[in-house]
Amino acid sequence: MTSRTQEMYHQKLATADQAAALVKSGNAVFIGEFVQGVEAVEAALALRKNELRDVILISTTRVRPLKCVEADPLRESFIWDDWHFSGLGRKLGEKGLASYIPFAYHQGPRSVMLYEEPDVAVVQVTPMDANGFFNFSTSCSMTPSYCRKAKKVVVEVNTNTPRCLGGRDEFIHISQVSMVVEGPNTPLVQLPEIPASDADRAIAAHVMNLLEDGSTIQLGIGGLPNTVGALIAQSDLKDLGVHTEMLADAYVDMYEAGRITGKRKAIDRGKMVYTFAMGSQKLYDFLDNNPVAAIYPADYTNDPAIISQNPKVVAINNALEIDLFTQVASEAAGPRQISGTGGQLDFILGAYRSEGGKGLICINSTYKKKDGSIGSRIVPTLSPGTIVTCPRSIVHYVVTEFGVAQFKAKSTWQRTEALINIAHPDFREQLIQDATALGIWRQSNKLV
Repeated sequence: MTSRTQEMYHQKLATADQAAALVKSGNAVFIGEFVQGVEAVEAALALRKNELRDVILISTTRVRPLKCVEADPLRESFIWDDWHFSGLGRKLGEKGLASYIPFAYHQGPRSVMLYEEPDVAVVQVTPMDANGFFNFSTSCSMTPSYCRKAKKVVVEVNTNTPRCLGGRDEFIHISQVSMVVEGPNTPLVQLPEIPASDADRAIAAHVMNLLEDGSTIQLGIGGLPNTVGALIAQSDLKDLGVHTEMLADAYVDMYEAGRITGKRKAIDRGKMVYTFAMGSQKLYDFLDNNPVAAIYPADYTNDPAIISQNPKVVAINNALEIDLFTQVASEAAGPRQISGTGGQLDFILGAYRSEGGKGLICINSTYKKKDGSIGSRIVPTLSPGTIVTCPRSIVHYVVTEFGVAQFKAKSTWQRTEALINIAHPDFREQLIQDATALGIWRQSNKLV
């Protein structure tokens, strides 16, 4: 560190209580994203519950419990608004303690700059480097925009965070910071491995048949993406690229197996591009000062116009329900918010526009009801109140354990036939009757 940056650091060094004192009633406060919590400042802010009112806390997919919300079950002091529900957000949302912010992910940073007025941004960072810069570590999605727009910026230093290289906007300088808090150095949250179901394994096998040498891959989270990643690592696929929103353990496995080189990408050649990372310590260790991985804000990673510049983009995403008109619901069951739009819309559209690209909506054809029977996830029309995540006009492929359906240049009756072909056999006859009643079934249609 230079003497100047050292001096600035010590001048701005503060306690968590001093940082929490920046927050006033009615303020909007950004408190970080994903696995990057701000534990010390959050705990200090929670202790001010009785003196604060209507403080809006803003975050994205927080996975660690929020002390402020726990301290204020009546939602009098703190109001939590989240850009994408995790399991925690969903549970608190059902109790009326969290609200979802609908948005197109690639527009998130722009929305912050144009439409939000954050008073304080509190973010977790790596220790300051020799040039006076703190790194945002695994979360660069909208953090840079909040730090740029907020009236006051507090950084909470955590020595247990990886230094994630860009890309762009992955650093903030000490001169741009209002206060520095040295946090408790709690290790980042590690996501448990989600086991794959038999349906996941069957779907993953179909997905593998759609991949080619030189494909640029986007995977989500869960048992299915993990299974696809494992199959890719064991395959003989060559020169795969990565342009994704979330970087997970599966990418490390594929890279270490030699499947990922990024040599055939049109942009960011040789780089694994992402906007946030969540996984195990293996992933965080892989990312630390690793120039092969490039973190960017979401307005770059998730912009369909940028995604589509790479050829053979394959976007692999999950869904909850799809109707015979091929409308996809991936974030809600009826009006109940389960997760969020996230980057699914962005990447499905980006893959749709990519030369040789494939946007895959992967869905288990059935679900288990409370009484133990099964229901179909392929339905005549979406359940009342269900939010559409992907409109039918950009749905390209749907994959179930029973096969693959392609929808580009297909009419409504052709789409219906293709979708029923990959529904669970027990529901196909009823779906034909439903399609007939909806006027999207031709009498001459025959299923394969």
